[in-house]
Amino acid sequence: MLTFRNPVLPGCHPDPSICRVGEDFYLVTSSFAYYPGIPLFHSRDLVGWRQLTHVLTRPGPLSLEGLDVSDGIWAPTIRHHDGTFYVVSTLARNRQGSLTFIVTADDPAGPWSEPVPLEAEGIDPSLFFDDDGRCWFTACRDAVEGGPGELWMRELDLDRLKLVGPTHVLWQGAVRGAWVEAPHLYKRDGVYHLIAAEGGTEGNHSVTAARSDVVTGPYVTDPRSPLLTHRHRGPDEPIHNVGHADLVETPDGETWAVTLAVRPIEGTHTLGREVFLVPVVWTAHGPVFAPDSGEVRLSERLPSIAPERPAEDPAVVGRDYFDGPAPGLHWNSLRGPIGDRVRPSAHGQGLEIDLVPEPLSSTGVPAFLGRRQQHVRFHAQARVSFTAADPSQEAGLAVFQNQNQYATLALTVDGDGRPQATLTVREAGVETSPAAVPIPVGEALLAVEGDEAGYTFRVKAPDADHWISLATIERPFFSTERAGGFVGVHLGLYATGNGRPGDGRAYVHWFEYQPRR
Repeated sequence: MLTFRNPVLPGCHPDPSICRVGEDFYLVTSSFAYYPGIPLFHSRDLVGWRQLTHVLTRPGPLSLEGLDVSDGIWAPTIRHHDGTFYVVSTLARNRQGSLTFIVTADDPAGPWSEPVPLEAEGIDPSLFFDDDGRCWFTACRDAVEGGPGELWMRELDLDRLKLVGPTHVLWQGAVRGAWVEAPHLYKRDGVYHLIAAEGGTEGNHSVTAARSDVVTGPYVTDPRSPLLTHRHRGPDEPIHNVGHADLVETPDGETWAVTLAVRPIEGTHTLGREVFLVPVVWTAHGPVFAPDSGEVRLSERLPSIAPERPAEDPAVVGRDYFDGPAPGLHWNSLRGPIGDRVRPSAHGQGLEIDLVPEPLSSTGVPAFLGRRQQHVRFHAQARVSFTAADPSQEAGLAVFQNQNQYATLALTVDGDGRPQATLTVREAGVETSPAAVPIPVGEALLAVEGDEAGYTFRVKAPDADHWISLATIERPFFSTERAGGFVGVHLGLYATGNGRPGDGRAYVHWFEYQPRR
């Protein structure tokens, strides 16, 4: 049997949603407080994905400043109807839905419209286009009665992009006392199937379902629920937290689900929630997930439309010289655009990063450019030139979980003005500097290597023969379980004056990311 390897999108790509137009598949995921927002991917075979663009490329009314990294843009849904692409999503503040919005485009590569606010409570919005052309908006919210949560529906006027008509409460979930979320609606042989997630996005996560003969309900729980979960599996299971599924049909009639899950090691994960591909078949009772195994597998049979030799690794790897007009699509900033402080060098190669007062610990827009960690075993390094005027100024490499949980390996100076490379660790808002080494000039190779045990930080002068190891930080330090929130690790480049203005500038010759065997 020909197989592919899950996840099909490794690294922090939570809450996947998918649609198909002809032979082309399009997928979006949550972006939280990273910017630009909502990465959009394209595939012809469901296995090999290439990022096409971001949906949100202008700050506009969706300001992310002041937000925790795990707030921001949550759980988008992508759909296509009558020549138009639609994405609905929610801006979250303090872990609650603050603003639900819709954007549209004729071409998924953009440009996308400005966000249009919708009068909608809660989170996890979705769209369903019925056979009669009417569009129905669904989402989850706190239950008006009973609860704790409920899925609800209103009609969306496509001409005005406005919710109209009465609100219909559809379902409160299959598990008593569990929060129900992530609704997606499908129609099969005249029956409406409502797919949802229950149990939270951690170990009890699951896919559940209900059905109705009428789009507005009432919906009756599918007694087979949960249709997919790993909550009953032991700690040695390589995949956990399975849920938040969306379905798509291939041109030859197969059905597949994209779902989020994590790959923990001894109970903790650092890569974040990733996108897994799961086969689905339809029966008279509804969808059956993973019919051959009942589980999400690391090695799964290929879709019939996929080539016999799919891409080996969907991650973005290699050395980046930043020789284009802008960093690649896999690079992100925090909470807003940074073109005024981080830019490709005027020399045609390399990256210039201006000193700004905002530190990585702020909830503003620091001078930071990061990419997702996509392998447990990896090697990342950068060649950085920077001359600090005082110990408050620093520039270098960051392993970033959130603004209160990260580590940096930076070029700076000591109290006597002598150049050094310093390792700084921040946990729960408290910073320590466990190691520092002198460097002869304000230039060095900065590196971090990760594996199942931890993250090892090393530094080397450009003309030196050997690396100097500063320290190893245990891997669980960067895990979601320890740091909290919903995101995985980003590896990045930054410069800061730590609250003080300055006119200094760091120069990054190149950055390299490679998986390790």
